[in-house]
Amino acid sequence: MRYLDPKNDLTFKRIFGEHPHLLKSFLNAVMPLAEGKKIVSLEYLPAELVPEIPIFKNSIVDVRCVDEKGQQFIVEMQMLWTDGFKSRVLFNASKAYIKQVGKGIQYKGLQPVYSLNIINENFDNKSDNYLHHYKIIHTQESEKVIEGLEFIFIELPKFKSKKFTDKRLQVLWLRFLSEISDQQEGISSDFLDVPELKEASDLILESALTKGELETYDKYWDYISTEKTMMADSFETGMERGIGQGIEQGIEQEKLIIVKNAMKMGLPPSDISKLTGLSEQDIQRL
Repeated sequence: MRYLDPKNDLTFKRIFGEHPHLLKSFLNAVMPLAEGKKIVSLEYLPAELVPEIPIFKNSIVDVRCVDEKGQQFIVEMQMLWTDGFKSRVLFNASKAYIKQVGKGIQYKGLQPVYSLNIINENFDNKSDNYLHHYKIIHTQESEKVIEGLEFIFIELPKFKSKKFTDKRLQVLWLRFLSEISDQQEGISSDFLDVPELKEASDLILESALTKGELETYDKYWDYISTEKTMMADSFETGMERGIGQGIEQGIEQEKLIIVKNAMKMGLPPSDISKLTGLSEQDIQRL
């Protein structure tokens, strides 16, 4: 049997966007929720378009849901990372929080919004932690928290590098996302021993998808490959431009030092001009 990558847009939404019991298992396992805030049941909300970021054209939230308490969860799988992604995450969560007021809910009745972002790249190179949990806290007294918005980022490559072997559900779900690759034959028996993971595994069997779905699946990888190329080209162009500007600035700075030293030595502007290539008029202005 051949399996498909669960991080692909189609397979990720197939698992977590169509099967609420699997999404509930996943969220309760990987989210840092207090015991009283664990999800008992949930229902899906429509995914909404958000303002475009050039590198993520036509970008939409992968999964939005609300639980029995009214807590909202925004779940995104990101194969690529840009600094603009943080702004998008903040926008999505804030918008979901504010829209509760539009439904006639009083401010005191607003329910928390949690933004869970699973990223297939490492973005925080200063930390060994793979899970990053952000809240609105007092800068001097961290135990004081303003409830409402919480953000969780999970770096899959960093998680995978730690090689966890225990059978906690959090570990198994994150291993499921990080270990299974496209067209993989066979998967770990650890996934097949847990009912939720077994069901999720069956959903990403190549044989479980129609021809049209497989074409959509492949198109997503083409899209990711194109975006990676665009990002790499933009980075190289920026580096070349920056290096060129840096060299030019360095040369100009060196010329300025030479001019000042030559003037201190009493050399005439004509001689300094020969040394630096600057015009006598420019030298006199310095």
